Amino acid sequence: MQSDTTGSLQEFHKILEEAGKKGASDIHYVPKEQLLLRIDGRLVDMTEEWNVSFSMEELIEKLLDKKQQKTFEENGEVEFSCPVFNKRVRVNLFRQSGTCAMSVRLFAEKIPTPQMLGLPESAVQMAGKRRGLILVTGASGSGRTTTMASMIDHIASNYERSILTLEKPAEYLFRSGKSMVLQREIGIDSRSYEAGLKAALKQDMDVILISEMEDLDTVSLALTAAEMGHLVIAALPTRNAVASIERVVECFPDHRQHQIRSQLSDVLAGVISQQLLPRLDGGGRVAAFEVLLANQEIKSLIKEQKYFQIPSVMRSCRKEGMVSMDDAVYDLYMKSMIDSDTAVCYAQDGVGMRQKVQLF
Repeated sequence: MQSDTTGSLQEFHKILEEAGKKGASDIHYVPKEQLLLRIDGRLVDMTEEWNVSFSMEELIEKLLDKKQQKTFEENGEVEFSCPVFNKRVRVNLFRQSGTCAMSVRLFAEKIPTPQMLGLPESAVQMAGKRRGLILVTGASGSGRTTTMASMIDHIASNYERSILTLEKPAEYLFRSGKSMVLQREIGIDSRSYEAGLKAALKQDMDVILISEMEDLDTVSLALTAAEMGHLVIAALPTRNAVASIERVVECFPDHRQHQIRSQLSDVLAGVISQQLLPRLDGGGRVAAFEVLLANQEIKSLIKEQKYFQIPSVMRSCRKEGMVSMDDAVYDLYMKSMIDSDTAVCYAQDGVGMRQKVQLF
């Protein structure tokens, strides 16, 4: 794909446009070697078809400010989000094998609504809470950033709240709506998640979003913020609700874990875990959402460290809006949105799922 316009930035924008038309979520580029798109979770090689030849040096000069260029020179890598004409992207530049490579995440121009994502109503209702901790979890590329953005946009559109996001980097841009939404980018607007959270506790914020709880100090402050009456929405790279609870508790040394279980059981509003599955019709991917609501029984199990009993409670409380991951996957199968092989592949209990899908 030779660009009709001149300049590396214009050619880069053309690539973004073409990748967007193909439904790509990511672009991977190694100059003069490979250009790959990730489409519906699969890597597609576009190297020969597009014949890209823009200058990475020129692109770096156009995209990076002086501070980012210094970071790249000193560390050999830098991550940032930026607009490229009318497209907003997250760019990760890094050195490898004596050259510079690039990974780019593409974002939708409009933040999708919870209904567009298929987010269960019980999860949407969680966003309306005044206080508590909501964990949004899933592996890298599972869509948790988009889910969190959708929840913040829903709050801003429907409630009068003061909202602060702490992100690294800031990916979606929010409209205030009925709320006031302030966005702080870690490394630019605030030194760290810890510093940003400490400041947030003195800034009269109703809702605080944390794009990644990456260390003990951040987790501890998130719990404290929820305990003080804020609604905290935070991401974890864990695969389900039980693993998320265990991760929070196990961040802390053994002698503190009893107290942390008690604190977590008091402030936890719920856990939303997700993964993206290939659709049966080939039209992209569909999200499967696990939803844990922290009712009194769940809170007691957390406090008593009886995590193994949580899945059975979730199944028995489905009428309350709780959904296990395997139930979510099975529902997609029964709606003919995914095939049986996909259901078995993405289930947490593959053997049990195979037995269920063989019945229909």
